[in-house]
Amino acid sequence: MAQILIIDDHDSMREGLELLLRKRGHKTFSAENGARGMELLAENGADLVITDLKMAHMDGLEVLKAVRENHPAVEVLVITAYGTIEKAVEAMKLGAADFLTKPFSSEEFAVKVERLIQTMQEKELLRRENRSLRVENTVLREGLESGEGPRYGEMVGESDVMQSVFRWIDRVARSDSTVMIYGESGTGKELVARAIHAGSARRSGPFVRVNCGALSDSLLDSELFGHEKGAFTGAERRRRGRFELADGGTLFLDEVATVAPQTQVRLLRVLQERELERVGGEETIPVDVRIIAATNQPVDRLLGGSGFREDLFYRLHVVPLTLPPLRERQDDIPILARHFVEKLRERTCASVTSITDHAMKRLGAYAWPGNVRELENVIERALVMADAQELDVADLPPLEAPDLPPGVATGRLSRSGMDLNQIVEGMEERLLRQALDQAKGVKAEAARLLGLKPSALYYKLEKYGIEA
Repeated sequence: MAQILIIDDHDSMREGLELLLRKRGHKTFSAENGARGMELLAENGADLVITDLKMAHMDGLEVLKAVRENHPAVEVLVITAYGTIEKAVEAMKLGAADFLTKPFSSEEFAVKVERLIQTMQEKELLRRENRSLRVENTVLREGLESGEGPRYGEMVGESDVMQSVFRWIDRVARSDSTVMIYGESGTGKELVARAIHAGSARRSGPFVRVNCGALSDSLLDSELFGHEKGAFTGAERRRRGRFELADGGTLFLDEVATVAPQTQVRLLRVLQERELERVGGEETIPVDVRIIAATNQPVDRLLGGSGFREDLFYRLHVVPLTLPPLRERQDDIPILARHFVEKLRERTCASVTSITDHAMKRLGAYAWPGNVRELENVIERALVMADAQELDVADLPPLEAPDLPPGVATGRLSRSGMDLNQIVEGMEERLLRQALDQAKGVKAEAARLLGLKPSALYYKLEKYGIEA
């Protein structure tokens, strides 16, 4: 839905256009002359102004100039019964979004308006994404200047493996090569893609993301390459695809392993030729886009009968990166947890400023199958439940530890090693709490379930700060 101002000195024309637009779900208001229209625009705002060209006192071109000067974000559609090429050129030079000559059909008018609204929405999407990148760049600069440690947007880490990732981003961002990011869900593949874009020569261009796994095959074709009016049922107007929207910037293809074979062929052609045709169209459209793709599938599975084309794989697998799971960078759990407390405190209306040692041990003993995204969700839930200024174990949701310590279950230890005492203490604390829960808080019964003397149980409960 858009808010549209109509300026026309013919009552029947104003009323007819308002009725037509309201039937299509838009909010409208109108004025009988340019001066009144400018007053209403200042009072109510609008997404689009539709103005007649020939009006007394203040004509359509004067309205257009006033809108461009005082409301630059508002688009203007000029309509007239006195259309000439000269007037059309003049209106477009002054910044009109489009020009329509009377008489016109209701369908022609509706198509013009819908195309303008779609274009405005696409521009707003790109504007927000660019603003998000500017915020990320500001956070990065502030973090480095304040000595808080290495920060790349939302990526935080001091472990050796993350320092290696940050150095890799710095090198890759300077190039224009295609990048393929591998990693489990929740490891931050999109954050890496955004950091590469923010550090590249394309940083002033758009960053456009497509989640390939969230769309059906037909919808993904239209989303990536766009479509012409009538290309399929429901295609009521031409639509630009994400490749076109990302022109001059970066296109991030998330979950690229889920792309269907027929779409893979079209994608391969764009990567090779740097041009495309919209679905249902014949016009060849050149595009200048850097591709960053990501998948949670490992390389061997991607090429091992998954249906992913080998030629497309090698077009994407130019500069690869595998992001480490959180269980392989346990040293980063404390700094990540504190980062999420700071980030989410305002959203959750929490007064928490720190995390207790017991709570941090509980976080460190968990394997985090959902990786950094799961840690962020756990911290957010804990902040919602916390009453004090310190986040404690009681505020954390249940964290079911694996049967084996983190890293051991995968068949090999973490590259950065592990703290055996911390792991054993974490599992011991979990078992103590489970026993107390099962014994309904009766310490003698909990001691029996664990095969401990009551005195030993009391000592361990005090050690971990557990209250029955």
